[in-house]
Amino acid sequence: MNLPNALTLSRIFIVPLLVVVLLTPLSENLGVPRYVLALAIFVAASLTDYFDGKIARRRQQVSKLGKLLDPIADKLLISAALISLVENHLAPAWAVVIIVGREFAVTGLRSIAATDGVVISASRMGKFKMVAQVVTVGLLILSLSPSGGAPHVSNFGKPFPAIQFWTVPELRDAWAHLMGPAHTTWSDWQILIYTAGRAMLWVVVISAIFSMYGYFRAFFATVVLRKEPAAKTTTASAAATAQFHKQ
Repeated sequence: MNLPNALTLSRIFIVPLLVVVLLTPLSENLGVPRYVLALAIFVAASLTDYFDGKIARRRQQVSKLGKLLDPIADKLLISAALISLVENHLAPAWAVVIIVGREFAVTGLRSIAATDGVVISASRMGKFKMVAQVVTVGLLILSLSPSGGAPHVSNFGKPFPAIQFWTVPELRDAWAHLMGPAHTTWSDWQILIYTAGRAMLWVVVISAIFSMYGYFRAFFATVVLRKEPAAKTTTASAAATAQFHKQ
């Protein structure tokens, strides 16, 4: 096994460790804040995604195994992180359903196309979405309270608003501390980071929808439309053969 494939496999094996750190008090037992250990693991896993492709191209070690495992590892990492963040009340379930559902849909389309010998390459929007996902997950993990759980935002017991972030009283206080003479605490920074993460989540959702549309369009153009002329040709040939036999 070459180095790029080993890095890809390591990303897959890191996923259970990330879930354990995000959902259990393992980091507290080790004396490390949960957001610190979880962020370190997630960043390390994300870096393997960058280096495995770069090393494979530089050493000319691009393989079919690597092409198969790389997107699977990416989807496992992002899906596991987002689902764990939902459990920690850091991400809304509806957004995660859209993102993860898009991953399954695109994987299915690419698999169907591959059976017909068609390769649907990653689009620019898809690559942008991946980068946005990494940034979003990193921001949301960093906003974890030291012992895990939701950030320091009560919002009077209401869910964190999807759009009107400025209505949250803790956010206004944190912004006032940042811009004013008052001391900005780490709790203030976590509230600001969490707000940035929730705003970035909108970017991920929108880019996921647009990139999914691009994949559907590419699939329709390269697979569906290509099959229709072939089916018509086969039907015409069968009809001609039947007419010949009748004569």
